[in-house]
Amino acid sequence: MATARGRPIHVTLDDAEGAVDAKAVRYGREGHYDVISAFIKSIRGSDADAAVYWLARMLEAGEDPRFIARRMVIHASEDIGMADPQALLVATAAAQAVEFVGLPEAQLNLAQAAIHLATSPKSNRVTQAIFEAKAAAREAGTGEVPPHLRDAHYSGATSLGHGTDYRYPHDDPSGHVEQQYLPDEMVGRVFYDPTVHGREGRLRQWWPGHREVADAGDRDV
Repeated sequence: MATARGRPIHVTLDDAEGAVDAKAVRYGREGHYDVISAFIKSIRGSDADAAVYWLARMLEAGEDPRFIARRMVIHASEDIGMADPQALLVATAAAQAVEFVGLPEAQLNLAQAAIHLATSPKSNRVTQAIFEAKAAAREAGTGEVPPHLRDAHYSGATSLGHGTDYRYPHDDPSGHVEQQYLPDEMVGRVFYDPTVHGREGRLRQWWPGHREVADAGDRDV
């Protein structure tokens, strides 16, 4: 202890670490961002060994586990998406485990999630879809809801043509009916174009909403 060494008292790094019962962060502000960047890029690159290593580096440095968990939750949708929808559930569960269990035990949950994400098939089509849709939503003159999709659960709605001619998909044996869902100005626009990776590959084979996109050829995947 520092007090046992007489005066003047000189507090060492070991004293500080012992006082808070935690390791001192071994990298500065730049290192903080560099290591989390290496962690996410290793997961994106499907290198489970590197992902676990960078995770360990962060834990050993005293990084906030909630920060790590948040980044994995984001990554699950940003870089994996519908190629493995379970990835978001796994990442979210790890984030919940951090809050419920805490360190050091929660390092197991974080490691499992990191490995799951790293070994999942990858797709950024969810990311592309929302940003392209947001750009379209900002275009002038777009966004009018087609009459048959408008709310018809109030008095006078029918006289306005709201809900008229709406076709209920569950009434069709296939569970799918062809009808317009986009605003007139957006008809024909494709925002979500699944890859051939993981579950998205299977999705391309049966998703009615995919229409002619599959036949038109893939974008770069």
